Amino acid sequence: MNWFILVVAGLFETAWAVSLKYTEGFTKLMPSVLTVTLMAVSFFLLSSSLKTIPVGTAYAVWTGIGALGVALIGIFFLHEPAGIGRLVSLLLVVTGIAGLKVFA
Repeated sequence: MNWFILVVAGLFETAWAVSLKYTEGFTKLMPSVLTVTLMAVSFFLLSSSLKTIPVGTAYAVWTGIGALGVALIGIFFLHEPAGIGRLVSLLLVVTGIAGLKVFA
């Protein structure tokens, strides 16, 4: 169950990182409130997952999910470049996350 919680925490990290773009340096009220709320939920879920998952593993998986999610949203919805080097790098992130789960 804690692995599921960790994955959800990573999804919330993705959401707050993307919403951060729309705060314009925390000068826009509603995007800022949304971002801080998503951050709080993400951190709460991450801390909850640490009951049984080692902190180094959990943090690496959490940030990996966030990085992967934000990069994919950037590519598919924000029209960021999707060059071969970038895609291979994302594949390496996925491989690392899977390895941490397998060897945890």
